[in-house]
This record gives sequence, structure tokens and C-alpha cells, in this order.
Amino acid sequence: MTNPLKAFKARALSNPDVRREYEQLADEFAFIDEILKARAESGLSQAEVARRIGTTQSAIARLESPSSGHSPSMQTLQRYASALGYKVQVRLVKDSAAAPYGKKNRSRVLRTG
Repeated sequence: MTNPLKAFKARALSNPDVRREYEQLADEFAFIDEILKARAESGLSQAEVARRIGTTQSAIARLESPSSGHSPSMQTLQRYASALGYKVQVRLVKDSAAAPYGKKNRSRVLRTG
């Protein structure tokens, strides 16, 4: 028996525009998956995390939602992680597919100068 959600996803991703948008959100979805797994491993509810860091359950729900359009501050992420017994690590990883901004910008300046 096929999973209706998997079938829908396959159909949607066959559209190049949908696939491009989906791939652009991959890092955001991966991060949200990480924080949801951390909370699940801690055994805490959203309400319990909220109490520990002095906020509301709805604020935690927004933090854990990819569709909220909310970008939490580093301080908020650190407090959330600490409430779960984790810490936040931020790293820059070289994107081999992207040209560095400075080089791209500099080449335009040389052509127009």
C-alpha cells in the first residue's frame, strides 16, 4: 500500500518550481528537525520548555514551525537549547556551488569602472 503523503510529495516535487523552492528550504527544515529531535529526546513538552525559559508555549511552537516566518535570535536559541540540556553551535560551511559574494561584486565593479 502506498503512503498518500509520499505520493503527494513525489507528484509535487516533479514540478521544477516546487522542487527548487523545496531545495532552498532544505537547511531550514533540517534545523527544525534537529530541534524537534532534541526536544523529543529530552522528553519535554512545548509548555515545559516554555516554563523553563520564561516564555509561552505558543512562542515555542513558532520557534519549532517552518511556516512561522519567525527568525529567533541567537539568545533565544541558546536558552531553548539549554532548557533541553544542549548547546547551540554555529558553523559556516563552504557552499561549492555558490560564488563568493565579494568576488562576484568585485568583477562587476571592474567592468563598470
